[in-house]
Amino acid sequence: EIYHYLDATPSHSLLRFLYKYPQQEFPYAGLVQENQSRTRTDPPYGLLDTKIFENSRYWDVEITYAKKTPHIIVLRIKLVNQGPVAATLHILPSLWFRNTWSWGREGGQKPVLQRIDPGGASWAVQAKHPTLGQYLLYGRQQAKCLFTENETNLNRLYGVQNPGPYVKDAFHRRLVQQEKEAVNPDHMGTKCAAWHEITCAPGQAAEIDLLLTPRRTQNPWTGFQELLHKRGQEADQFYQDLASACTSEDSQIMRQAMAGMIWCTQYYHYNVRQWLEGDLVPPPEERTQGRNRKWGHLRAEDIISMPDSWEYPWFAAWDLAYHCMVFAHLDVDLAKEQVELLLGHRYLHPNGQLPAYEWALDDVNPPIHALSALKVFRAERRQRGSGDLHWLRRVFHKLTLNYAWWLNQKDNDGLSVFEGGFMGLDNISVYDRSRPLPAGFGLKQADATGWMAMFALNMTGMALELARENSEYEDMAIQYYEQFLGIANSIAGHAAHQLSLWDPQDGFFKDLLTTPDGQCHRLDVYSYVGLIPLFACEIVTPDILEHVPRFQNLLHEHRGGMFDGHSICACPISTNEQGERLLSLVDHTMLPHILRRLLSEDEFLSEHGIRSVSRIHAHKKDLGNVPGIGQALIAYEPGESQSGLFGGNSNWRGPVWMPINYSLIQALTKFHRYLGPNFTISAPSLSDQELNLSQVTNLLAERLINIFRRDAQGHVPGLAPNSPYQNDALWTDLRLFPEYFHGETGLGLGAAHQTGWTGLVANLIKRRSDLKTQAQNQRES
Repeated sequence: EIYHYLDATPSHSLLRFLYKYPQQEFPYAGLVQENQSRTRTDPPYGLLDTKIFENSRYWDVEITYAKKTPHIIVLRIKLVNQGPVAATLHILPSLWFRNTWSWGREGGQKPVLQRIDPGGASWAVQAKHPTLGQYLLYGRQQAKCLFTENETNLNRLYGVQNPGPYVKDAFHRRLVQQEKEAVNPDHMGTKCAAWHEITCAPGQAAEIDLLLTPRRTQNPWTGFQELLHKRGQEADQFYQDLASACTSEDSQIMRQAMAGMIWCTQYYHYNVRQWLEGDLVPPPEERTQGRNRKWGHLRAEDIISMPDSWEYPWFAAWDLAYHCMVFAHLDVDLAKEQVELLLGHRYLHPNGQLPAYEWALDDVNPPIHALSALKVFRAERRQRGSGDLHWLRRVFHKLTLNYAWWLNQKDNDGLSVFEGGFMGLDNISVYDRSRPLPAGFGLKQADATGWMAMFALNMTGMALELARENSEYEDMAIQYYEQFLGIANSIAGHAAHQLSLWDPQDGFFKDLLTTPDGQCHRLDVYSYVGLIPLFACEIVTPDILEHVPRFQNLLHEHRGGMFDGHSICACPISTNEQGERLLSLVDHTMLPHILRRLLSEDEFLSEHGIRSVSRIHAHKKDLGNVPGIGQALIAYEPGESQSGLFGGNSNWRGPVWMPINYSLIQALTKFHRYLGPNFTISAPSLSDQELNLSQVTNLLAERLINIFRRDAQGHVPGLAPNSPYQNDALWTDLRLFPEYFHGETGLGLGAAHQTGWTGLVANLIKRRSDLKTQAQNQRES
């Protein structure tokens, strides 16, 4: 389906949404049939490929919500016939209660909807709920109100008798199949719809206005238009203030990205114990031995930021942590709530594990909640002049439990080299990392170990922030920094096992496979896995250091990243011009090697960001026979996945992924902050020009933003090349924020509305605007 989140404010005082609805029969059968006939080497067959929007034979349906108060909401549905001939549209704005009464668990009075005297409106419905109280829905235009119960049609699905005559598919049956008896003639139920039948000439528009309010009113339309106008102006001002130095195109991209983030905050309800036990009908026996059986404590009943709320509501831990980095600019209070949510007692496992996502809570996502918490804390401090130390303290304590879980569960040998499974990167490895290796074999993962080094430094940073006000946290800062040094010592190969994940010959971090007889085999793969150790870096400012003298002594003891007589990381004793210190896993000798690969278009650098797998694997595919794995193959696949791993519906073997690119930019920004403009790197694909790290981060950010911008030919790389998005004036202002992007063309792939972490492009645009404003202020001063 074709839809777009056009606009939204953090308070939800304004929400705008666009749906493009074909006027011909929707091609369900053709979509199913064609996709069934395609193979993994073929692109998916989408709605635009059916040509159903040719000659503009569709309706634009624009929906605008505006709040007068938190409980008084106006709604305008604007319909435009974009087609060449007159057309009729049936539209049924609906109001319903979530079904809490049919499952034998939640008792109490059943809510009710019923038609009432409309007063100054054309029709009105009263909603009564034992908890929510009373609401009234008023309609301005004439409509036929239909009522039924929000209850499953058991007869249709299972061949058993329904508890009552009115079920939730009644409106479809009434409208499409003309079954008048499907709806309740008494005009009451738990689900209702206002049936509007509208005919418009070509180019003609029509409007449907609604008001939802807790109080009766005789004048529901007083101030209606003025409120819509006012909320629109407020939204304009909010986004102008947020990034004032944007171009109009960048501002529009950022606004739609952030609108998608706000629209995808959604109520999510999942009681695992109830799911395991079943409702009135017992669940299948295998459920008690299947997924999520160890998470009976998990009870979700919250507003959560969803990766995509349209398909179905779901959460993922590391997606959510990235979402919070965007919400830190939009609504820092919401960002704080979302960071803390999965750390609460209703989510966090008693053993300290964070739930990964609802279809497999036991899976392991990268540990980035601490990074997200630090970014949110510091964002609030910039915005309000001080950070919320009480909140940071709560988050820190819960993350201490999670850190302990990682140590206990994913460092099997106690050597500070970690095994995390597939770590959210699906098919990036030469084998399915979610499955165990044969007995006695182990995989020491560069990405899991890099993430954990980052986690340790994030916790160090949080403890140092807390030590400003409470010196007891200095001990925790020392403890986590020692944990970091232990990881750095191991990843460098100086621990007892002497297994280095750094390959000095190739200048890259790689996974190591260990065998029962003590041998190890380096997996010669060049991918995000080897870039993630770069993320383990933190800047410590002098105003923090003055509060932690014992931590300063520890830095001096390990000056230059020394540990047990070896140089293991970049933690120099010297400060930069601002008196800041750098704590980093990657030192000054490793960094140039990694960056040379990173900035080579023959390897990681594409016109649209950093690829997930180096281009050299287009020809270097066969890694030979690896003990415990067998024949190991890795291929550069810049587009859709050619593998069935994890369902084959995402691909980490070549495409560009926004969250890893964003983390890379953030890390290199810290390196530049410490190393300064004189530290440069030769860029092989840019005529070997010398770039400092600020220039590198700007280069990467621009290439990522360019996915959504029009190029010199008027083409948007992220959108389908032969689609109306490229040249139809009714489409050209619209953007999609897909899950990932083709490593050669920049075309958006996967879920079309993964506005969650792809919405990080908004942060890059704001970053660009802020840098431009800073430069302007410096010139003026």
